[in-house]
Formats: sequence, structure tokens, C-alpha cells
Amino acid sequence: MLRFLPAPIKGVISILLLLLNTLTLSPLLFVLAIIKLILPFTIIRKALDPLIIGIAETWISFNSGWMKLVQKLNYTVTGLDEIKHEGWYLISSNHQSWSDITILQHLFNKRVPFFKFFLKQELIWVPIMGINWWALEFPFMKRYSKEFVEKNPHLKGKDMETTRQACEKYKHTPIAIFNFLEGTRFTKEKHKRQNSPYQHLLKPKAGGAAFVLEAMDGLISRFINITIVYDDETPLDYWSFLCGKANNATIHVEQIIIPPELLQGDYNNDPEFRADFQDWISAIWQDKDQLITQIKKEKSLSTQKTLSEEIETA
Repeated sequence: MLRFLPAPIKGVISILLLLLNTLTLSPLLFVLAIIKLILPFTIIRKALDPLIIGIAETWISFNSGWMKLVQKLNYTVTGLDEIKHEGWYLISSNHQSWSDITILQHLFNKRVPFFKFFLKQELIWVPIMGINWWALEFPFMKRYSKEFVEKNPHLKGKDMETTRQACEKYKHTPIAIFNFLEGTRFTKEKHKRQNSPYQHLLKPKAGGAAFVLEAMDGLISRFINITIVYDDETPLDYWSFLCGKANNATIHVEQIIIPPELLQGDYNNDPEFRADFQDWISAIWQDKDQLITQIKKEKSLSTQKTLSEEIETA
């Protein structure tokens, strides 16, 4: 509807609608979270959790609305129809742009339980959104370097303890815990610096996924593996996305049953379990890398065919 407008104007409209959406729903979300904090009883949690999640899903739905206003959402999606809303999931995707999150929320909203992201502790101070993430019970993690833990041994296992405390709250209502296993957005510089064995991906960090599965005591048994391949070699930055410049993409969704022997184990202290878990993640990442190569090849052939047809009709 507003696609004819200049890109900067569409960007401003997108930001204003996003801000209005957030400011409208945040107070209600905060009030329900405070009630849950004051009355920490299971019966209260079971009553309020669906309302809180409903607010978050409404927020995503309104975001989908302004996305449709300013751009054509041209995504080729496979495998999504096989995912059911019921149940607990661990979800991951390759990560290339900040728009990944907005696009995936748009596609998966109300199709799977609401996404829960593990966030850096510093993000709780982000204006408005920090308090919303707290109200939605996103776990805030404080990571310590290996050297720092060696100097402060009392902090060993603190990340696992934080993960377990967060996941304890998730056992009453189905959720989808989202974790970008690469840990950061893909760039050619990071890829080269890592000396990654994959052509299109950074090395996955298996520890976070293993901690979640252990903390959930076997409740999560399915892994949703998402592969995003943008038409552009370099995905758009978030401002360009807000301005309505299409981030056209092919998105493949695969549901994987997690091997029972990997649902629970001591990733930190059991070398055999750690090796088995890393091998499982590495195999998934190898398949993902090959899939990206295949999709890119098919896109290239399709583009060449279209150009040939245009030349013939010219």
C-alpha cells in the first residue's frame, strides 16, 4: 500500500509504527509480569502466561502489518507446514542480518510456541525492550571467559545454573527456545578469522544448546533447523529493511528428532558426551552448508534462465 513512497519515508513510518505498537502493548505486559512476580504461584503462572504470550504474539502480528505496508514479503518457505504449535522446541538458524529475527517472528508467529531468546545481560538496559524481555522471561546470561573463571573458580558452572533457573519457568507452558548457534552474524571477515570448515557458515557453538536440553530435563525432544538464503549475497542492514527494500529469501524448515542419548548429559564434565553432542551439531551444520550451496546454485540457474528468456523476447 505504501510501497510507492520514497525509501526514507517508509523507514520513518516503519519506526513510528513499531514504536507505537511497542508503547501501546508494553504497559499491559509489564502489569501482568508484576502480578506474576508478586504472586509466584503455579496457578497464577498458568493463568497469566497465555495472556502474556498473547500480548507478545499480537505485537508480532502488528509488526507483520507494517512490514506488508512498506514491502513485498517475497519468501519461499518449505517445511513450515509440518511443524505443530503444541510442544517444546529448540530452534536455531544461520544468522546473517538483524532482519533475520523479524522475518522469522513473522513466519513462525502462532505456528510454534512463542520464541524465547537467550540474551546478554547488558541488554536488559535497552530502553523499553529490556523491561519487555524481562517481563517475557527471556533469560539474561552473563558469560565469563575461561581465563576469568580460572581466576574466579566460584563462578564455574554459573552459566549452567542461570540456564537451569530460566528453563525451570518454561516447564508449565510449551515454548520454543531460540538460539543462534553461530553466536553472531555471519560476515566474510569472521568466516576467515575463524578458519571455518563450512563454506557459508560460522562454526556452531554446541554448549548453549546442550545446556538448554539438560536444564529442560528431557522435555525438549525436537530441534527445528532453519536455513535462510537471501537472494542478495550480502543481506540488507536493518534500516534498509525498515525502508522497504525487499530482503527476498528462500527459507527451509526441518524438524529433527533429538537422539535420546543427547537429551541429558554433563556437557562440561563428560568429554565423551561433549564429543557426541558436538558431532551431532556438526553433522547438522554440514548438511545446512550443503543445502545453502544447492539453493544458491538453483537461484543462479533460475536467474540465468530468466535473463536468457528476456534476451530471446527482446
